[in-house]
Amino acid sequence: MKTLVSLFIFYYVLAIAASGQSQPKTGSLNDVNFLAGHWLGTYNGGPIEANWTAPAGDNIVGFIRMMKDDKVTLYELFAFEQTSSGPVAMVKHFKPGLIGVEEKDKSDRYKFIEAKKDQALFEKEDGSIRIIYEKRGPDQLVIRRGQPKDGNWAFNDLFVFYRAQ
Repeated sequence: MKTLVSLFIFYYVLAIAASGQSQPKTGSLNDVNFLAGHWLGTYNGGPIEANWTAPAGDNIVGFIRMMKDDKVTLYELFAFEQTSSGPVAMVKHFKPGLIGVEEKDKSDRYKFIEAKKDQALFEKEDGSIRIIYEKRGPDQLVIRRGQPKDGNWAFNDLFVFYRAQ
């Protein structure tokens, strides 16, 4: 009888553990709150500027402006919206003249994967790209882009920003 009870408890604990592993991770806008602020850097030989708001209601909004030779090369507008499965990052790209790159009713969408202190991981809807937003100290923010390579994700720094003074 003792063996039967022990087996029952063992399988019950396994069932609870397995059900916990199959549940998707959720997050909140607080997981990306570290983005808030005004950030500056360089990209492709020109200045790059980013600004994100603190969470308000169910969203965070922001932009990135890329320039070269004192002329804009690209705008990126961001919205992080809270959903039941965590924040979703939506990005639209615009050429000079505010000419949309994506169709007017489309945006690049990234679902929340996981977060830890000062870092959040998102994956593009089609699974082709992962983005890590990472605060590396009080005055440095890095956006890393990852792509599948040999069965793993290989990440490179895409944008490196420093807090604007």
